Amino acid sequence: MSIGALANVRVVLVEPSHPGNIGAVARAMKTMGLTRLTLVRPERFPCAEATARASGADDLLYRAAVVDDLPAALADCRLVLGTSARRRTLEWPEVEPREGARLLLGAAAGTPVAVVFGRERTGLTNSELDRCHYLLRIPTDSAYASLNLAAAVQVVAYEIRQAATASAEGETPLGEAREVASAAELEGLLRHFEATAVTVGFLDPTEPKYLIRRLWRLFNRARLDRSEVNILRGFLKAVQVVAGRERGMGPQGSDVVANEFAPTRAGGDAGTDLSANGGRPVNGGE
Repeated sequence: MSIGALANVRVVLVEPSHPGNIGAVARAMKTMGLTRLTLVRPERFPCAEATARASGADDLLYRAAVVDDLPAALADCRLVLGTSARRRTLEWPEVEPREGARLLLGAAAGTPVAVVFGRERTGLTNSELDRCHYLLRIPTDSAYASLNLAAAVQVVAYEIRQAATASAEGETPLGEAREVASAAELEGLLRHFEATAVTVGFLDPTEPKYLIRRLWRLFNRARLDRSEVNILRGFLKAVQVVAGRERGMGPQGSDVVANEFAPTRAGGDAGTDLSANGGRPVNGGE
C-alpha cells in the first residue's frame, strides 16, 4: 500500500447547496492528495464561486463527476463510510476518522472506496446511510459540535493521508485481501431478497418498516464477497422458481411455500412450520 492508493478514494458530496463549499472541499482534498470528487445533485455547479474558493484546486472541479443519485455515485465502491454528527434510532457501526481512514486504505488497493458527506443543513438521510458500511463521526466538543462542510472534509482527508503515509512506511492498514462485493452488487442482492420475501409471503410490501434497513445493515456488516453474493442470489432464484410452481398447485400457494421452507422437527412431517410467525407475512418491526 502506498500514497498511490489515494487515487481510489472518492469524496462524495450529497446535494451541496453552496458552490463556495464545493470549491473549498476541492481545496481541502488537493492539499491531502485526494483527487476524486463526486457531486450528487449539486444546487449550483459549475459556478464561478466554486472555482474562486478552490484557490488553485479547480482541476478537481473540472474532473468532478456529477450524478443524479447516491447509488450511481457508489455503484463500483466496495467500502463506503458515511459521515454524520447525529446519532440515529437504529445504531450503525461507528468509527472515528483515524480508524475510518485505515479501513478505507485497507480496501483501496485496486478498487474504489468512498466517504460520503451530507447536506450542509440536514446531513445524510437514514436511507442514504443504509448504503454505508460505517458511520464516521468526528469527535468534537459537545458544547459546539458544528463543523462546516469543507472543515469536515479537511479533517477526514488529513487522516486518510496519514494512513496512506503510515502504510507506505510499513504499517498494515485495516482491511481484507479478498474482493468484496460492490455497492451495486449488494443492492442487487437486497432487491432480489426483497422480491423473494414478497413472493413467498414473508414480507408485506405495504408495511416493510425496518426490515429492508436491517437487511442493508446485515449485508454491509457481513462484507460479502462476489462469490457469496452469487450463492445467495442462486438460492433466492431457486426459491422463486419453487414458489411459482406452488402458487399454481393450490388455492393458497404462498402459505404452502412458507411452510415448505420452514424448519421441521426431527422425524416429523416435512413442511411442519416451527417459525415464530407460522409463515405469516411480517412487517419488519421491532
